[in-house]
Amino acid sequence: MNVPKAREIAVIDRFAGKQIASWAVPNGSNFPMTLDENSERVIVSFRNPAQLRVLSMQDGRTIAAVDSCGDADDLFVDEKRQRVYLTCGDGYLDVFEAQGDAYRRAAHIPTISGARTSLFVPELDRLFLAVRANPGAPAAVWVFHPTP
Repeated sequence: MNVPKAREIAVIDRFAGKQIASWAVPNGSNFPMTLDENSERVIVSFRNPAQLRVLSMQDGRTIAAVDSCGDADDLFVDEKRQRVYLTCGDGYLDVFEAQGDAYRRAAHIPTISGARTSLFVPELDRLFLAVRANPGAPAAVWVFHPTP
């Protein structure tokens, strides 16, 4: 569980329903977080500086860190492609590819400033991005279909 004000990630035992550990993070800008349970990794995006960090699910040790888009909001793992999708309010969708312990930014796709809320639905193989209205264009939902 992300606890930005405490500058930590709280480790929760889902079955016992209690906190069993806490991992310190370098600043309080950790925001979206997801689990890659197959790889036993916790993936966290930080807003300042804008960075994606991959942590060991066992002990919180940093496995990888890579620059990312800014004003991060939502983060998803695509297990089928071993990718991570990050949507950011600065107007980008970042796609990262996992290669062992290394993660590289494979795409930095322009969207719309402020379009940060998203949802990846593996069953549909689609990423949905909420785009706010702007002069000359109504609010919309953009749909992205990942390529192989």
